Amino acid sequence: MDRELVTLDECVRRALVEDLGTFELDADADVTSRLSVSAGLRGEARVTAKASGVLSGLDCAVAAFRALDPQCVVVIERDHGDAVAPGDLVLKVSGRMRALLASERTALNFLQRLSGIATLTANFVAAVAGTDTKILDTRKTTPGLRALEKRAVLAGGGKNHRIGLFDQVLLKENHFACARPLTYSDVVRRCVAGQSAPVVAEAQTQEEAVEAVRGGASVVLLDNFAAGPGLQAAVRAVRAAATAMGVPIEVEASGGIRIENVRAFAVCGVDRISIGALTHSAPALDLSMLVEERR
Repeated sequence: MDRELVTLDECVRRALVEDLGTFELDADADVTSRLSVSAGLRGEARVTAKASGVLSGLDCAVAAFRALDPQCVVVIERDHGDAVAPGDLVLKVSGRMRALLASERTALNFLQRLSGIATLTANFVAAVAGTDTKILDTRKTTPGLRALEKRAVLAGGGKNHRIGLFDQVLLKENHFACARPLTYSDVVRRCVAGQSAPVVAEAQTQEEAVEAVRGGASVVLLDNFAAGPGLQAAVRAVRAAATAMGVPIEVEASGGIRIENVRAFAVCGVDRISIGALTHSAPALDLSMLVEERR
């Protein structure tokens, strides 16, 4: 079964169990709605945008509604990756009123959180428009929600960095320190040899960046360089070393990058910029859900 779909279903179920306080997905576990709303009452919920942004997580919201009312009818008005403005209708769902009320917060939590990530990503992408620089996420994700959050980055026009520890080699400062007395380039060579996963080597200096190329890294990650002449010089040195060896190379920047300065990094000539804030600091997109009785 598809990894992403399994993750979505598992995440939605865990969230509903957490809210309902029972492993049985029963809307009547919502004591407030059970005591105040008639069992047979039906309703229609309308989710609308209260701020401008980019949508993600619609399928999570739909899964929450259907988990508590499999017969509910959902009409999607805006899709994954769509831009919305205040007042735009995002979706409608009709079904048992108790189920709508019990699934409301779970549906909105996913939709607001993931749309917030998509929106922040889109803002970063817009900030580097006209350059060749790609905006990437990191592994600084909410535990258990990585697949959903990384998909939200894609919805905002960004790209995914490695998914986890299994699909890419990413040598960081601690790896080099723990590998001593091996030299920097020896560590890179050891990781390149005998395996096919791409090797990304973090470099703290221009000298390390050049050694990363000589060691066979596919990507040189210039970490915590300030935007400006120093970063530009390091990018030129990396490209010159790669040209001399006749190998392709990508140059990445990370560390201290904000929406206010991301373009300054992009114009220094890097191919990609990785930003942990896309997933660890994205504000939720403001959305609301109102429910009306339907007979």
